[in-house]
Amino acid sequence: MKFKGYMLGILSAISFGLIPIFILPLKQAHFSMDITLFYRFLFSAMMVGGYLLYSKESFRINKKETLILAVLGVCYALSSEFLFIGYDFLTPGIASTVLFIYPVIVALIMFFFYKEKLTSLSVGSLVFAFAGVIVLCLKEKGMEINFAGLGVVMLSSLFYALYMVIVNKSDMKVSGFKLSFYSMLFTSGFFMIKAFTEGESFVIPSLSVFFNFIVFAFLTTVISGLCLVYAIKYIGSTPTAILGALEPVVAVMVSVLMFHERFTVNLLIGIILILLGVILNVIADNKKSKHHEILENA
Repeated sequence: MKFKGYMLGILSAISFGLIPIFILPLKQAHFSMDITLFYRFLFSAMMVGGYLLYSKESFRINKKETLILAVLGVCYALSSEFLFIGYDFLTPGIASTVLFIYPVIVALIMFFFYKEKLTSLSVGSLVFAFAGVIVLCLKEKGMEINFAGLGVVMLSSLFYALYMVIVNKSDMKVSGFKLSFYSMLFTSGFFMIKAFTEGESFVIPSLSVFFNFIVFAFLTTVISGLCLVYAIKYIGSTPTAILGALEPVVAVMVSVLMFHERFTVNLLIGIILILLGVILNVIADNKKSKHHEILENA
């Protein structure tokens, strides 16, 4: 189960890292981000809902679950909103990488509110990951941090961290598919209300934009969301969060190869530090698991 959890965590990170491929052309065409995110999550919910129908799983949820899933939807919506605003301040690769500060927030929430222990290796992995994020925020001239971009994307990180912790600690008796369906549905509802109040048109202008939404929804939301939920169930919030380091690495590579973002020394150092953080986290988690097995067999 541990190996499966790691693989799912990696797949979730990679698929999420592909976001710039779909979002940048829409931003360059000055297409509404609220409408883009509404359709992204609506189509994602429809795909997952289709699977629930196919597998004959009940859509029924109780009042408590409805409230928790609505909160998850709002957290995911705000995380997406602030990330895409961050694209206006930082390059897409760097913005996606700064989002990775969420493992630090997850680990701190788990430590302070749920008394989850942090080993020295876990602390080391967080330090490396955090250092990598800071390096990626630095400008080449004057080595100054873009505080506006950093602040906006850190808000995205905060809401993403809250999403992960709530999934881990809510103890809902719903499947990963059902959880994903409702959180996506509530997220799309958030952007629908926002777009409606701002008087935006919901008309999809062309067939190519429609297919962009479909592929965008499937690759970066359905695949990423489901893998994330099951990874959290198998290995917990903190390891899954730190495995998300691969997400910014993929985003940076996409930005460099497809959108001609400059591959600077800062990018290289940041990616290396983040990968070191991932490796340390896996080692720490494996040691913790072996320690528990020894205690149980003693």
